Amino acid sequence: QVQLVESGGGLVQPGGSLRLSCAASGFTFSNYAMKWYRQAPGKERELVAAIDFRGGVTNYSDSVEGRFTISRDNAKNTVYLQMNSLKPEDTAVYYCYTTRGSWGRGIQVTVSS
Repeated sequence: QVQLVESGGGLVQPGGSLRLSCAASGFTFSNYAMKWYRQAPGKERELVAAIDFRGGVTNYSDSVEGRFTISRDNAKNTVYLQMNSLKPEDTAVYYCYTTRGSWGRGIQVTVSS
């Protein structure tokens, strides 16, 4: 059974940092690209960042380019999202996704003073 479990969210002040983790199980993690999405209240879910199966190719949305970094550790079956210089508009539920076709349950990130 495929499982994706996000962790590391919470409340942070503007300008702060958080690192999200997504622990994967139930499939061969190293065979699939991984993505982070987010959904803010009243808005559609949007792609934030993506990383290929080896971790050598990454892509970011314009809104987070230069502030967020996606990475993965295939030995630990985990993908990360390092978020720096956070802004209130980054507030959303963040979801981990595997191109195998499964989603995590999501984790709340709130940026507020």
